[in-house]
Amino acid sequence: MVTEVKSKKITAVIMAGGKGTRLHPYTFVLPKPLMPVGGQPVIEILLMWLRRSGIEKCYISTGYLGHLIRAICGDGNQWGMEIAYSLEPQPLGTIGALRLLKDDLDSTFLVLNGDLITDLNLNEFIRFHRTHGGDITIATTKKHIHTDLGVISHDNNLVTEFKEKPTISHDVSMGIYCLEPVVLDFIPDNVPFGFDSLMNHTASSNIPVHIFEHDGLWMDIGREEDFLEAQKSFMTKYKSAVLGA
Repeated sequence: MVTEVKSKKITAVIMAGGKGTRLHPYTFVLPKPLMPVGGQPVIEILLMWLRRSGIEKCYISTGYLGHLIRAICGDGNQWGMEIAYSLEPQPLGTIGALRLLKDDLDSTFLVLNGDLITDLNLNEFIRFHRTHGGDITIATTKKHIHTDLGVISHDNNLVTEFKEKPTISHDVSMGIYCLEPVVLDFIPDNVPFGFDSLMNHTASSNIPVHIFEHDGLWMDIGREEDFLEAQKSFMTKYKSAVLGA
């Protein structure tokens, strides 16, 4: 069961401005966060999960078809939340739009992609972030990628290893971050800026970045295979884990 974040109330920022090109043609008419899962827009599931985890205030950063997101989510009253919005004047990358909220984010805050479903325990995630005392924590999970080919390792044109159709595991970002306000100073004004750019900056500046490993549910609805899996299984297998319903 997900426990509430009770101390030092946390604000969440949902990044919902992307065009969702991986889900064309669906996203010609709906932005990714409004793609339906179990009869609900995925952003509604995300907001309900945040509220269940004790989050009471949320900013939604919008861009492409943002007026539809505002129409669905409103002021958040239906979930007992306070929701405010920012609008990208132009596409600003995966986290560039955070700079628009620089004057509003003055304490530890969460950043989440607007197209994910997870049962991550936010209380534990935030506690870990506060314990290590750094500025950036990334929630990660394992992603297993099957290669339907023979994979060769070699040295000086000689084969050193051959693996037939291996499965390779990677630690991947879940699109969920816990950040301190100082991170906003690393983001330029009105320039497209991705999380990869932030990671390059931290690496070159020797700024430590911590990870929090999650071995439970994570779906990226922006990926067609996860979107289709969610259609088949969310209501029967995952809804209770995410929403307690």
